[in-house]
Amino acid sequence: MSPETAKVLLYSDDRTTREQVRLALGRSVAPDLPPLEIYEVATQAAVLAAADAGGLDLLILDAEAVPFGGLGLGKQLKDEIVDCPPILVLIIRVADAWLATWSRADATVMYPVDPVRLPSAVADLLRARLSQAV
Repeated sequence: MSPETAKVLLYSDDRTTREQVRLALGRSVAPDLPPLEIYEVATQAAVLAAADAGGLDLLILDAEAVPFGGLGLGKQLKDEIVDCPPILVLIIRVADAWLATWSRADATVMYPVDPVRLPSAVADLLRARLSQAV
């Protein structure tokens, strides 16, 4: 159905957050999807370089990252990258959901990282992305 792996870029300046996301996702989020290949980055420059290079299936951005939060970065990516991969933003406040809409995020998941909700949201976004590639 799809490529050998699903390439996911994970952006957070907090290595604990990155670790929690990695652990919640595991190697695969669903039996009908390829295994995950997760690339961790901690800076805006690294996100932009990876997105410009292409080949990513999903971006997970930490809205609380500093100095560049995932919401503003997500909007920048959606505005500047042709065929931008889906973006999932990790938010800490329910009220931030409207900002996620403004940033054109495809999905949000609340902190703390939920080991059920996060993989489910990632699976939904990957299915949609990979079905477009077929």
